[in-house]
Amino acid sequence: MELGSALDIGREAFYMALSTSAPILLIGMVVGLAISVVQSVTQLQEQTLTFVPKIAAMVVAAAYFIPWIANRMLNYAQQMFGSLP
Repeated sequence: MELGSALDIGREAFYMALSTSAPILLIGMVVGLAISVVQSVTQLQEQTLTFVPKIAAMVVAAAYFIPWIANRMLNYAQQMFGSLP
């Protein structure tokens, strides 16, 4: 395997990891930001308050996005195994 093709495979794997995890992580970030704004407005500075809603939102997002993520990963695996010599 040449260095260029190995770098291409690594770049594609990195992009796949980012693109499949991005929706769940973005939802967690948005929920965390919204809760932080509410905490700032109400001056309620409890650190553990953000964890439960954020985790719940990320679990719901994961349940929603699992078919899409699985489809992308299957297509990527088929592409990788199909390109073997």
